[in-house]
Amino acid sequence: MYHYLRNRRNQRHFPLPFIENFLPTKHCHWPFSTFTVQTPNANPSLEAVPSNFHAHSPQRPNLLSTHNLTSTHPAAPSLDKSPPFDQNTLDDIISSNKIITSYIRSGDLSSALRVFRNMTVKTTVTWNAMLAGYSRKPGKLTEAQKLFDQIPEKDTVSYNIMLAGYVQNSDMETVWSFFNSMPSKDIASWNTMISSFAQKGAMAKARELFLAMPEKNSVTWSAMISGYVECGALELAEKFFEFAAVKSVVAWTAMISGYMKFGKIEKAERLFKEMPVKNLVTWNAMIAGYVENCRAEDGLKIFRIMLRYGIRPNHSSLSSVLLGCSELSALQLGKQVHQLVCKSSLRDDTTACTSLISMYCKCGVLDDAWKLFLETKSKDIVSWNAMISGYAQHGAGEKALHLFEEMRGEGIRPDWITFVAVLLACNHAGLVDIGVRYFDSMVKDYGVEPRPDHYTCMVDLLGRAGKLVEAVDLIKKMPFKPHSAIFGTLLGACRIHKNLELAKFAAQNLLNLDPQSAAGYVQLANVYAATNKWDHVARVRRSMKDNKVVKTPGYSWIEIKSTVHEFRSGDRVHPELASIHEKLNELEKKMKLAGYVPDLESALHDVGEEQKEQLLLWHSEKLAIAFGLIVVPYGTPIRVFKNLRVCGDCHRAIKYISAVERREIIVRDTVRFHHFKGGCCSCGDYW
Repeated sequence: MYHYLRNRRNQRHFPLPFIENFLPTKHCHWPFSTFTVQTPNANPSLEAVPSNFHAHSPQRPNLLSTHNLTSTHPAAPSLDKSPPFDQNTLDDIISSNKIITSYIRSGDLSSALRVFRNMTVKTTVTWNAMLAGYSRKPGKLTEAQKLFDQIPEKDTVSYNIMLAGYVQNSDMETVWSFFNSMPSKDIASWNTMISSFAQKGAMAKARELFLAMPEKNSVTWSAMISGYVECGALELAEKFFEFAAVKSVVAWTAMISGYMKFGKIEKAERLFKEMPVKNLVTWNAMIAGYVENCRAEDGLKIFRIMLRYGIRPNHSSLSSVLLGCSELSALQLGKQVHQLVCKSSLRDDTTACTSLISMYCKCGVLDDAWKLFLETKSKDIVSWNAMISGYAQHGAGEKALHLFEEMRGEGIRPDWITFVAVLLACNHAGLVDIGVRYFDSMVKDYGVEPRPDHYTCMVDLLGRAGKLVEAVDLIKKMPFKPHSAIFGTLLGACRIHKNLELAKFAAQNLLNLDPQSAAGYVQLANVYAATNKWDHVARVRRSMKDNKVVKTPGYSWIEIKSTVHEFRSGDRVHPELASIHEKLNELEKKMKLAGYVPDLESALHDVGEEQKEQLLLWHSEKLAIAFGLIVVPYGTPIRVFKNLRVCGDCHRAIKYISAVERREIIVRDTVRFHHFKGGCCSCGDYW
């Protein structure tokens, strides 16, 4: 929707260092009015209609009898020459125009056309209303062209509506040709063209029009700023924003999005504070920006502030917040957002429901995710992908594959993300042969070209199964250059199977691609440690230090009454540490009586056995679980999350803890979910 300014704005002069030929333009007077308006409650597929047809004066309308249509001149006739009509006729015209507009907004073009044809007298506004209904409706461009040609007295609004129709349904060459043929152009005409080129990334053409434009308004500046942000030219966007004569909320928000996109969070925060007016899109940009920059906690904080201001979130807000909840495993806040959705008009929104499904899956509540999936009335491919991925992450490979086949039965065609989930399901369930068949069927049966993510899944699938040579062969056959994640995955498999030769190959390739990869050094050191080559471990660690590579510290966390408690290995700061250590000592005695033997290979330090046992006992996930056993009521699952892969000893110990304490324990690491119950794990010791 293009807005016209009723008052002229002063244009700033641009200094030459900023941009060539940015000379002050001579101002022209143009007829300003509003072009189109779209009701926020309308179906998004419906077209905008002229909002100014009620603004025409009923005392002096431009009335055209449908029984005497001969003129096709584009200029509007003089109102003084319009034949006199009584008030009843004028009221009928206005009433009919309203009905036509109502039908168009509801998507019922047939009914609108019926009213239109029954009108004996039509104003130009009437024609424009019908034209707006056809011009931007997909597949209706031909009808719009015919209708446009029949308009007896076209005005600038008529041309603008048709121009918008070409933008929506045709190529830019046709759009450009029509724009040049327009007998008169107003500010909306220029804005339509500039916005169209900017949205397509043709910023050179947009800039050319910007310079030629007689007068600019806030929409013009916003289009240029948004265009430069989208194409990655942040410095140019900053310059345009700095010199904008009129800064709309759209321009401010575009800059915030740009800063967040390029990780310039402090600049985004400063603009957000300085903004004179904020709208929902602005708040959404901040929330999404924080989440995308791994600052989900800040994203959730600003979401709470937004709610306190009384601003109602939309599905975009909730998607970002739920993604933040997933990253933080903030289940309680996620449930509160779910309640918010249920009380709003978004309760049947597919995007909102899918975000909730994904949140429940990632927070370890698979049953609630499945229940919500069944209740979702309209499921799209994203909904199916979320649920299939959820089953895959939780190790329910057979359920994931069954759901995939059910999706196919519903006639929904899988996309590349679907196959990532399917291959992940095969991977976690150890279904090697089935995974290979699905991988081979992607192109042959579905026309989906494998991407790096698919090859990473396949290397993991083969590597975990001990088929390391086959995994290396697959890497060599890839149609594109392998990325670092491929070799990181291979290196992890080499660690599991203690294949030192291939581990060196994988580590060397990984570090060639990403010299600062802590994972490459750490995984290689772990392989050496597993084979008791402590001199090699020391050498790798020295190399890390020399190259200033910092290892990501391992930590685990647990949410208790909406408060997240974080633990690091050998933690010394938690206020309940004394009780936690007491509980761990108690657990160690019970586990050993039940047959637990510590897996000392998981203690990757060259120290004595007793010290290794103590180091293992104080691993972050054990500390979090011990705290959960103290404070989480009996009968409620204990949910723990870890930022690294759970070690072999912790996996073995948690199985014993679930048995001796008779508790269900759910642990999510970077690889998958582990559901421990009665001394067993859902992964079947294959992870």
